[in-house]
Order: sequence, then structure tokens, then C-alpha cells
Amino acid sequence: MMERFYLIVGDAERLERLVPLGVKLVQLRIKDQPERGLCRQIARARDVCDRHGAQLVVNDHWQIALDLGCDFVHLGQEDMDQADFAMLHRSGIRIGLSTHDEAELDRAMSCDPSYVALGPVYPTCLKKMKWAPQGLERIRKWKALIGRKPLVAIGGLTPERLPGVFAAGADSAAVVTDIQTADDPEARTRRWLEACK
Repeated sequence: MMERFYLIVGDAERLERLVPLGVKLVQLRIKDQPERGLCRQIARARDVCDRHGAQLVVNDHWQIALDLGCDFVHLGQEDMDQADFAMLHRSGIRIGLSTHDEAELDRAMSCDPSYVALGPVYPTCLKKMKWAPQGLERIRKWKALIGRKPLVAIGGLTPERLPGVFAAGADSAAVVTDIQTADDPEARTRRWLEACK
């Protein structure tokens, strides 16, 4: 069963502040850091999640996740090119995969992921995207195509948009910017946890 609220953070410090509030699914998405720093951050995040009964998902860095005994990774389409899926499956690591169009969805489904992510659902300012907002209709289509596989919606989500996102078929709402840019990230996280009940 996939948690409805899926927090995404950019460093272990923020994860340490927010996971104790009741977050049960969190992705650590670190960009542009030397390997030693990455290892420290991922190990820190792993230990916090273990203490609080939360599931850690490591973004991109599947080899470090494997070395540190983490059991869930998320890969974008570019990262899939370098990933050793046979090794990951043999190790029992669960894998989430990003998709934006039908060709990417076909590719992702051929890798037997634990979930498929679709985005951006709404306009997002997190990063420059070459894809237009997908919208709720695309969520409905993706859910019909993937069946029982969990579907994660990401991109421009707010608590007010949640009812439509879940009604369209998403199993989980991944949140980055709405909490990252909040004046009070703790209060905003509590709001999300309440909205996702």
C-alpha cells in the first residue's frame, strides 16, 4: 500500500526536521554534491527514517543506496540508462520511475517498478521542464494503463488540488516546492499530512 503523502526533500537536515511530524514516505533528492557528502547525507536520512518508521527513497544514487543498505530508489529516465536493474532486483531494492509520455511509460513498465510517477501534473517552478503540465486527464489515462501498480502524481501540487488528483486515480501525491518554499515548513507538512488522511 502506497502512502498518500510523499515528501521530497533536498537534504538530510530538512528530512530530520519533517519526518518526526508523522511523514511515512520521503525521498532524499540531492543534486551536485561530492560522493563523500552524498554518503553522509543518505546514511543520516536512512537512520532518521529507521528511527521514525518512515520509508526512505533515495533519488538517483542507486549504487550508494545499495552500499548503505537502503531498500528503495527513485530513478529519472536519464538515470535509468546507468542503472543495473538486474542487480537492483536481485538485491530486493524497490524502484520508482519517472514518466512524462507514453514511450517513457512503456520503458518504465518493462523494468517492473514498484511505482510509476507522472509529472508535472500542474505548472511547477521547481525546475525547467520540457513537458507541458500533464493535467488530471493524463492521470486517469496512466492509471488505466498501469492497473494495480501505484501511481505517484508530482508537480505543482497543493492541498487544495489533492481531491482532484486522487479522484483521477493517483495513489500518492509527491510534494517538493509547496513545502520547500513555505515560511513554516513544519506547519505546511502538518497541513499536508492532514489533507492526505
